[in-house]
Amino acid sequence: MTAYVIGIDGGGSKTTALLADEQGHAIVEVTGVASAVRSGGVDASADAIAAVVRSALAQAGIDETPRVVCAGVAGTGREALRLELWEALTARQIADEVVIHTDVAVAFDDAFPHGPGILLLAGTGSVALGRGPTGATARCGGWGPDFGDEGGGAWIGRRALSIVAAASDGREPETALTGAILTATESPDVTDLISWGADASPARLATLAPVVFQVADTGDLRANALLDIATEELALHARALARQLFTDERAAVPIALTGGLLGARMPLRKRLTHRLKHAVPGAQVRLDEVVGARGAVRSAMHFLGNAV
Repeated sequence: MTAYVIGIDGGGSKTTALLADEQGHAIVEVTGVASAVRSGGVDASADAIAAVVRSALAQAGIDETPRVVCAGVAGTGREALRLELWEALTARQIADEVVIHTDVAVAFDDAFPHGPGILLLAGTGSVALGRGPTGATARCGGWGPDFGDEGGGAWIGRRALSIVAAASDGREPETALTGAILTATESPDVTDLISWGADASPARLATLAPVVFQVADTGDLRANALLDIATEELALHARALARQLFTDERAAVPIALTGGLLGARMPLRKRLTHRLKHAVPGAQVRLDEVVGARGAVRSAMHFLGNAV
């Protein structure tokens, strides 16, 4: 009988499940709602993950319980939440075994299964994970939406709202961000953004990042300045790890980029790749796509003792 595994990449905007056989060969991939974990929201995260697991099995016509589900989920860097999510998923009986990692850890497994490198992830949030030539590992960023995640979508969205408020006050020059954000949030007036922002989840704030990209493309100075700051924040994540793990940012440093804001055609990726040439002179930015769910499948196979 074939043993099936499922790799999960759970972020602040969506959740992806990749169903694979016991050799790690992909069978089907499905996408569902966000499953990033926050305090008090573990059950919602577990429901989202369970839903994509069921959907993947249904699409593949499989009625067997997977041998392992490895879930890489944003927010599980905190041990208490990781354990709470593991208990919730185990109770839902989605697999014989459930393994929980962070979303950046499974993405790193896909980008750098062997050897040194730095993975920089920017989606709803942001974080970097690295492994040096000696095998030492370190993490930078990923402090969450309340006071971290610089350069991520929610951070950009929140900063954009601040710019609009400042422009409304006359503390900053007028900007095309005002009209664009009022339209995106369906707000009749700038004052309506107060309640919109107060109620907005990190994922909802992140929906403003594409608005900033669009306005920046028109030449708006404040939108471009915001993206310059976001780019610099992300570059600092990579430089910090390069110094810590590779001794010197001028050393050869393989860097992979992933997350919704750093996809192949995203404007922030182009800006960041250019900035890394100066911030981390030894950076060797990889062009290969990083697939977190594929890394989670790899981790599931390792759990079974199968190398892929």
